[in-house]
Amino acid sequence: MYISIFTDELKLDIEQASAIVKGWGLKAVDLRGMVFRKPIEKLTDEELVKLKGVLDGAGLKVGCIESSLGKCHLPSGEKLAEQEAKLEGVIRASKALGCNLVRSFFFWQPPNGQEGEGIGELAVRPDVLAQVMELFLPFAKRAHEAGLRLAFENCGCTKEECFTMLDALGYPEFGFAWDPKNSWAHDKQEREADLQKYLKKMAKRAICVHVKSTGSIWFEGDFDKIPYNEVFKALEDAGYDGPVSIETHNYNKDIDGVEASRRVLEVIKTAWPSAAQGAQQETCSVTEENLVRPYADNPVRFGVVGLGMGHVRSREIAKTSGLKLVQVCDLREDRCKRTSEELHVPATKNYDELLANPEIEAVMVMVETGHHMDLAMKALQAGKHVLVTKPMDMKVARCEEAMAYAKAHNLVIAVDHCRRVRPSILSLKAAQENGYFGRPLSASVTLKIKRTMDYFKENGGWRGTRALDGGVLSNQTIHHLDELLFVFGKPEAVRCDTWTQTHEIEMEDLGLAIWRYANGMIVNICATTSYPQSSWYYQMEIHGTEGAYIHREGGPMESPQTVFFVGGKWTKQAPFPRESEWLNSMDAFASHLRCGTPLLTTPEEGRDAVRLVEAMYESALEKGGAWVTL
Repeated sequence: MYISIFTDELKLDIEQASAIVKGWGLKAVDLRGMVFRKPIEKLTDEELVKLKGVLDGAGLKVGCIESSLGKCHLPSGEKLAEQEAKLEGVIRASKALGCNLVRSFFFWQPPNGQEGEGIGELAVRPDVLAQVMELFLPFAKRAHEAGLRLAFENCGCTKEECFTMLDALGYPEFGFAWDPKNSWAHDKQEREADLQKYLKKMAKRAICVHVKSTGSIWFEGDFDKIPYNEVFKALEDAGYDGPVSIETHNYNKDIDGVEASRRVLEVIKTAWPSAAQGAQQETCSVTEENLVRPYADNPVRFGVVGLGMGHVRSREIAKTSGLKLVQVCDLREDRCKRTSEELHVPATKNYDELLANPEIEAVMVMVETGHHMDLAMKALQAGKHVLVTKPMDMKVARCEEAMAYAKAHNLVIAVDHCRRVRPSILSLKAAQENGYFGRPLSASVTLKIKRTMDYFKENGGWRGTRALDGGVLSNQTIHHLDELLFVFGKPEAVRCDTWTQTHEIEMEDLGLAIWRYANGMIVNICATTSYPQSSWYYQMEIHGTEGAYIHREGGPMESPQTVFFVGGKWTKQAPFPRESEWLNSMDAFASHLRCGTPLLTTPEEGRDAVRLVEAMYESALEKGGAWVTL
């Protein structure tokens, strides 16, 4: 999922627009009109070559060709011939620009639009569907043969009519061009009945997405402010891998197209999910709405440093009873601005300024892994408690240094291994504690996700380096390594092999590891960031002499699925169901500070996870895959 923009919405031709888009830091554009003063489908071969040069010079790719193909009502004669020529022009542009995603319509645009007769009929009348199919099917076949991926937009028709056409045509590469503005008012009853179900349905069909000013920066009539953070999260959960495109539609005559588009871009950036997200959520009985802590009138006062994933944690702090977000910090001005404006707290680029704030009693460290203990030590030395994101650091020795300092000065340091609040993991731990598996024999963990080079290059390219991040085993798989430690404890030895298959990075994008336990249990781990789907595709399987367990989420799974093998059959009912009393790691940390309850993840447990990563890298990078004893 990445941000793109209709260049013609800036009301500038392509050469001027591409320079501005480059200046905004975007990597993709959508092309429709004002391309050398022409619509994209009317460019000559020579002009397409010139266009490719302009885009390459600005470092831009084409996210989507935003054609008006099929945006007419049941054409015939000359108008149908015009549509045939338009399709051939789109095919030429697709080949020249290396983009096969094309926004399209399908000859169903009732004359009076969404307020007139005909709207919705295609989805419920077989005779109308047959009439439209007769006209559009040859176009769809030609597009399919040319390798195009047509995305049907619900403009002038309903989403149900788009879905009906997609199902009738049966080309799996075709999909839905989701413009929330086009459906937000029309689908009000459906989305208000169950917003998450509605967003999930839309995201599942989408292969391109549009964001307009209406519903994002301006609201008109029935257009409430669209919760784009929820929209983008639904897309991420669905494994969406296409463009989120700014189609500004500037109705404010006091500003020009450039400024209007920039404002929509700011809305998108504010709502954009962190790159570290991706895992599907599980349902819990403890929610933000029903949680009231006894110390809510005396909340633990947090400062957050690092506003990538720290932006998400800041949101959670602001919404959780017993917590108060006081100030945030990041070296990047744009991140400071985003979090400050959304959550109404002061921001600073100066970490020392945050540490000097007397109102802050706990600092959450969300920066590069290799700098975790650097910033944690500064916070401890300033008299602040510390909660640090995973993994605790890249070096065990640094973890132990901070732990010793905290203990000597009666301060608390803990680690945000956030998946410990998930019912599936807690119920698994309860099953193991109650002997459900008998003697555990084997566990298998796989994690398959997609990370692009843009991800690794962001913020100076610290990701994928040995000093600051590690590879997939350290950055992403650490969640699931901790789950194994949480349930089964530490192994006695590990061995590991790593490869770098598709990314130009120092560390691995594919890791294979084996853990050996003293009781004979064997764990195998496979993790990659080279998966083609943008998803957090995770599976854990466990079996022992008496029982078995499978958990799957992401990838092809619409929601997390957990099953246990007990009494000779599989069941979705956990034998020892358990839920967390904590909403998140910060909630548990605050309770420890105010009430003395156990930490969700102790510093010793955080250090042990780092020791495991160190041992796996020692095996893979220094000992040729040999066993390393812990």
